[in-house]
Amino acid sequence: MPYHHRNTARRTLTLALAATGCCAVLAGCGASQAASQSGKAQAPQGESGTQSRPPFASAPAAPRPTRSPVPARGSGSLAGRTVVIDPGHNSGNFHHSTEINQKVNIGTTRKECDTTGTSTNAGYTEASFTLDVSHRLRDLLTARGAKVVFTHDGERPWGPCIDERARIGNAARADAVVSVHADGSAAGHRGFHVILPAKVRAGSADTAKIVAPSRTLGERIADRFARATGTSPANYIGDGTGLDVRDDLGGLNLSTVPKVFVECGNMRDPKDAQLLTSSTWRQKAAQGLADGIATYLEG
Repeated sequence: MPYHHRNTARRTLTLALAATGCCAVLAGCGASQAASQSGKAQAPQGESGTQSRPPFASAPAAPRPTRSPVPARGSGSLAGRTVVIDPGHNSGNFHHSTEINQKVNIGTTRKECDTTGTSTNAGYTEASFTLDVSHRLRDLLTARGAKVVFTHDGERPWGPCIDERARIGNAARADAVVSVHADGSAAGHRGFHVILPAKVRAGSADTAKIVAPSRTLGERIADRFARATGTSPANYIGDGTGLDVRDDLGGLNLSTVPKVFVECGNMRDPKDAQLLTSSTWRQKAAQGLADGIATYLEG
């Protein structure tokens, strides 16, 4: 989930994938309405809506995924474009609760630096999922000529915080930023959704210039994601559109470039979890994200 998601179980041209607050990041994704729909408003939430506590009492940090080789930059349709990918959460967050619980300014208020993200009932963590999908997405985008920047690549002991994730996309002057997440809602809640920035102007936050392009980016991703994965928009948020507008996520509020959060599915639903834990399906998810980003950047 994006790090400060409003669901109970948690919530580079330049493209920033942020792979916050559907946990994960990802302070990892109309907050009160979604909270009531998903039933996640009762637990502490992160940038993506994921629970800020481990799913089990002593949940260990997941092993770092093996990095795939980075393809040489090509001269494809995305040459000259920058995409920032933001893998929601970090497996090390489980062991750094003090650090990730420190609050940072998101313009409208202060929120926790990050959260642990959610997991499947069997313990496959959102942080492992988001990093794996982000690697696959990077390879697909670089093969098309894009320059890809990560907010982190599992090399940090924890974080980065949600405000830093936003700054990385801004500094890269990304054509697009995508934050990759998975939600942690109730069983029976199925499907994907894309979180779009609301119009916010408060403190250091001013999203006026990115609201429209971010919506276009989100719509393209939602369409292509559905085609590539064969899954449907969420049945518990977004009224069947697969789109949700939020004003409480620091990763979106502090962005000065087009940015969205993508909750690829619900890790707490057994049927969705079966998809999310499949490497074949994760490749389809990455393909859908890449196709959506490409159609947006190509106009």
